[in-house]
Amino acid sequence: MGERTLVLGGARSGKSIAAERLLADVPDVVYVATGGDDSGNAEWADRIALHRSRRPESWGLAETIDLVPLLESPGPPLLIDCLTLWLSRTMDATDVWSDLTRATVVDQHLAALADAWSATPRRVVAVSNDVGSGIVPADPGTRLFRDLMGRLNTTISLASDQVLWTIAGRTMPLT
Repeated sequence: MGERTLVLGGARSGKSIAAERLLADVPDVVYVATGGDDSGNAEWADRIALHRSRRPESWGLAETIDLVPLLESPGPPLLIDCLTLWLSRTMDATDVWSDLTRATVVDQHLAALADAWSATPRRVVAVSNDVGSGIVPADPGTRLFRDLMGRLNTTISLASDQVLWTIAGRTMPLT
């Protein structure tokens, strides 16, 4: 079984950089970008360009939210950035935003991801946002997202060999 690491933190805390450092000495990492390209959004394009500029040229790239097949197959280490965007795009793909009762479908995707994470033969590092430390969102859809994100982080954390917390560019282990 592979080594599984979850890197948590808030927005712009340095969690992606911390995850990249964990694999910096590995030449054949597959960087799994879950955010999509958000065509036409200049700010998003700038974020993607920044992430690309930090990665070694020898690293591969997979742009997908279909994480289960990657986790189930043998291969080089994976750096998944990030589970927060995976959840958001999974909610988009399952049309949860317009029908919150479809959250059970997202729960099925979450369970499949957790099973694949637990059994992966690969070394894998995943980045995720901790979104539950702020205020309670005013609308039901955002509350559902926050709750699902908390369940996802908890599930992946408990199935990880190592969990790191990043804040203000500093990273510390959670035990």
